[in-house]
Amino acid sequence: MRFFHSGAVVVALTAALAAGCAGPGDAPADPPASSAASPMTTAPASSLEAPPTKTTPEELRALAASLMVVGVTDYDDALVKLRQGVGGIFITSWADPAILTEPGRDIAALREAVGRDFSVSIDFEGGRVQRHSSVLGEFPSPREMADTMSPQETEDLALRMGRSLRERGITIDFAPVLDVDSAGLEVVGDRSFGTEPQCAAQYAAAFARGLHAAGVKPVFKHFPGHGAASGDTHKGAAVTPPIERLSHLDLRGYGPALADSRGAGVMVGHLVVPGLSSGDVPSSIDPAVYGLLRSGAYPQGVPFGGTVYTDDLSGMRAITERLSTAEAVAQAVVAGADRALWSSGEAVGEAIDKVVAAVADGRLTEERLRASAGVL
Repeated sequence: MRFFHSGAVVVALTAALAAGCAGPGDAPADPPASSAASPMTTAPASSLEAPPTKTTPEELRALAASLMVVGVTDYDDALVKLRQGVGGIFITSWADPAILTEPGRDIAALREAVGRDFSVSIDFEGGRVQRHSSVLGEFPSPREMADTMSPQETEDLALRMGRSLRERGITIDFAPVLDVDSAGLEVVGDRSFGTEPQCAAQYAAAFARGLHAAGVKPVFKHFPGHGAASGDTHKGAAVTPPIERLSHLDLRGYGPALADSRGAGVMVGHLVVPGLSSGDVPSSIDPAVYGLLRSGAYPQGVPFGGTVYTDDLSGMRAITERLSTAEAVAQAVVAGADRALWSSGEAVGEAIDKVVAAVADGRLTEERLRASAGVL
């Protein structure tokens, strides 16, 4: 089934989202005033401009590595991975908390040692998914937020959460969950803000705004929706309802949430989506799914030009039962991911080799690599 973008303006989407579920004592906010964009001018290119130089093998490998976000266990492990050129590190649940707390061996020390910028990400949703809460603090689950707080109170809580993360050097939070808890899956449950798309989107957007205000990039997950899947992608392959039905469930919240949030990314899950997916291919390695996200060609959708991340490519059997980590990384980038994430941190060199090979055999262009590298 083909979906067509409705063309509704952002203000209308925001208003629709706000009407979805009113939290305690929360009234819909007035839409923000729009401002006219200032015209851009382009200087004429000089006729004497030198032709572009050919990318060297070293530059190509550096570009490939910059799209990789890998799990680390401690300062020393992170230093090794960063010196291999990866664009970001992921603070796993099993990492030594000293990487967040010990002067001289923390994130600030890593930045000084490496001498370049890189992202630092974590899973921190509140509730049962809040890594290193002994350092970063304890926060309620998303469901508890939606049940007991207004959207504004949720935004304020996420601001406090984001400040705690940022204080420790974390720049990206793989949250909020935008899945709708419509099937009672344990893997979703109270990680979801609610059982209705409008409610989930309203609260997820509020949470994202709080993180963004704290200087932490929020990442909505798990596109196109895990809430009504046949199982848990950590444990094996999982299939969503057909795209026609999914468009009225989890997928319906993405347009309003993205329209009501600034600077957010999106994480693509490992779901198989009948009517959209290419056979039994998981979403994270399927060009059709990335195309849908980019185009916004789904009900209430908006085109998305921000950063697209994969779900974990090394710790979830929906992927590991069919591909090696390095091959999964390459296939995800070829499919359309801007950042390939894997928690094990294994096989960085092999993953770089695989992405470079995809350029060599024509499955991936240097231009696409550069475009993804430039998306923040």
